[in-house]
Amino acid sequence: MENAPSTVQLDEWDRRIVALLREDGRMSVTDLARAIGLSKTPCQVRLRRLIDSGVIRGFRAVVDPARLGLDHVAFAEVKLSDTRERALSEFNAAVQRIREVEECHMIASSFDYLLKVRTADIRRYRIVLGEKISSLPHVASTSTFVAMETVKEQS
Repeated sequence: MENAPSTVQLDEWDRRIVALLREDGRMSVTDLARAIGLSKTPCQVRLRRLIDSGVIRGFRAVVDPARLGLDHVAFAEVKLSDTRERALSEFNAAVQRIREVEECHMIASSFDYLLKVRTADIRRYRIVLGEKISSLPHVASTSTFVAMETVKEQS
């Protein structure tokens, strides 16, 4: 099992940088420095440290899934037939390769994993479930919950 990442100590400047970049990841270093009240060079040094330490893992475009024709969201509970470390590792590696699975969480419950799956519609979800998710290593059973409306979603 992987070791949990160590916590990075952040001061108030670092927390402000992270908060601003979570709102606008395209903010220039000059604008970021101005917004937090530092000059550009110390702000750049702090930003580089936040990236190098893994606090900031990257920058990406936030897209509207509905505009891409991917507005069907389902949550799949997955129960495994084997939960020894090797089986968990095999499942974890395989689920990474299913592009429709947006999130995968190991759960302490009557099932083992909760997957967030995004597809074009229920028909496509059924295919993904039947051909991809159910075929993952050690899957014993699945149960699906279809989202009717997204009220809040982290972007």
